[in-house]
Parts: sequence; C-alpha cells; structure tokens
Amino acid sequence: MADPIRDVFSRPLKDIRISVTDQCNFRCSYCMPAEIFGPDFAFLPKEAYLSFDEIHQLVGSMAELGVEKVRLTGGEPLLRKDLHLLIEKLYEIDGIKDIALTTNAMMLPKYAEKLKAAGLQRVNVSMDAIDEDVFKKMNGRSVSTKPVLKGIDAAVNAGLEVKINMVVQKGVNDDQIIPMASYFKERNITLRFIEFMDVGSTNGWKLSSVVTKKEIVSLLNEKFEVYPLEEAYYGEVASRYRYAGTSSEVGVISSVSDSFCSTCTRARISADGRFYTCLFATEGFDLKTFMRNASSLEEVTKEISILWNKRKDRYSDERTEETAKNRKKIEMSYIGG
Repeated sequence: MADPIRDVFSRPLKDIRISVTDQCNFRCSYCMPAEIFGPDFAFLPKEAYLSFDEIHQLVGSMAELGVEKVRLTGGEPLLRKDLHLLIEKLYEIDGIKDIALTTNAMMLPKYAEKLKAAGLQRVNVSMDAIDEDVFKKMNGRSVSTKPVLKGIDAAVNAGLEVKINMVVQKGVNDDQIIPMASYFKERNITLRFIEFMDVGSTNGWKLSSVVTKKEIVSLLNEKFEVYPLEEAYYGEVASRYRYAGTSSEVGVISSVSDSFCSTCTRARISADGRFYTCLFATEGFDLKTFMRNASSLEEVTKEISILWNKRKDRYSDERTEETAKNRKKIEMSYIGG
C-alpha cells in the first residue's frame, strides 16, 4: 500500500517563486503591517540580492529538474530596476512555459507594455478591498484604490492575463467579498479569495480571523450562482468556480481549511537567495552562497534536487492555533507570495 505521507514528498518540482526585492511602496496589513514595517525598518541592502544573472542561472538549473513556471514576487518586484531585462533572460530558457509577476499594480501604467514585450504573460495583483476606506485602512498609508485599478487596466490593455488576489480577514474586509466579486465579474477578470494565513510572525494571525472556503463560496452563491470547475493542471492551488451564464471565473485558495500539501509542486527563493520548500518554512538553504562557491552549475542543479527530494514540509496539514503561535516563520516580504 502506498504511504500517503511519503507521497507528499515525491511530488515533482514544477513551479518556482522568486522574490527579487523585500521592499514595497506601501504596506499591507497581511504581509507588511505598518506598525512593524515602518519608515525606519531596515530592509536588505541591495548587495544582498541575487543578481539577474544569478537568478537566470538558478532558473536554468531548475528547468533541468522540470520547473516550467516562474513567478517574480517581492515586496514589490517592480521596485527592482530594469526588471524587464530579467524577464527577457528567463523567457529564453528552454522548458520555461509561464512567467508571471505578483504586484500591487501601482507601477503597471509605466511598465506593463515593456513587461509584456519582454515575455511576461501574467500578473497577479494584490488587492484586498474595493471600498476606499477599507482599502486605505488595510494598506496603512491611505493609498487609494484608483492607482491600483489604473494599473490593472494598463495590464489588461497591454495584453497581460490578470488575476486579483484578495486575502480575506473576518471583521476586517469580509464585507468586501461581494463588492469585489461584482466588480471583477463584470470586467471578466478572475478574482481569487485567499484564506487569511499565518505567514511570517507579524500579521497577528488567529484562527478566528479566517473566513473559510466553504463560507466564501456560500456567500457567493447567495448573490450569484457559481459552479465548480475541473482542476486546470496538477498541483493547482485554487479551487475554481464559474459564474452561471458567464465566462467569468472566481477562485478560493484554502490552505487553512482545506490544505493541499499532498499536491504541492512549488518552491521559493527569498530576496537574499535562500531556498525554501514551503511558504511556512522555518529556515531556508543559503543557495546564493552555495552557487557562488560551486565549481559548476551542474553542482547547483544537483543540490537543488537533493533539497527538494528530502523535504518534509506538511505545515498546512498539521497546523493548529498553538503551532501557528509558537512556530517561527520567514516573513512574507522576504519570501514572496
């Protein structure tokens, strides 16, 4: 009989998330709460970042192991100068089929067309409310929704696929579920609700603050009729639904109430070049130093394979409120979403 626990760790590595900077141009309450990440917070010095050449070499090594998807994250990745030049390099790698970017969208009016021309295919925009007051309260800097919506329009006009990610917190922005769904349904832009997760150690997570997938889908069905869709690919993290009578989709990412460790094919590289096999990891491997001292890229590829295949991450399967409180985790600004 197959061992279901061992089976968790035999999944292929298909998807890599790379944080290109830990800095952001506004703080959100989910990953960079303003009371922690204030104006005097000491972010990483730029020399601590992986260079574009090093990122290109790492992705090339991972492509040899079967990685097909790359997402550039942060912080706000568009704060990294000339990001389109990195995307051009990644686009040329054999085996890489999908390049995406997670962003708050504020800089997309300036860069969307250049990013698309470089080979970017998709953007995932973080937006937790459509109401001005709620949005300003959550980002902690009174930033309006207007520049974000303008950035979303710029991405659509540039021909980029756009998805919106909304982290839902009970008593904070759960009243925005239906307004957000209505707004993006009419524009045929996919909205994905994300259960409030205990990423990092600073976002004040409590289990009682989680609005579950079941609750979200129930609310959607009260206002709209939605029906579930088949998984688009192995390891897809979002449960997808279609609004009846339309081509518009909505999704829910549910790592708290309905974990997906058993099909996870994703690893992460932090802004300072550490390799993590789980979003909730307590520590990462210093891939930057290893690569700079390695005798060849083949040695790097072999080490990544070893790290992936010996992983034992099942945090979402094993999470309790007590483990969430006492377990130290890497901050979201370093590891990306």
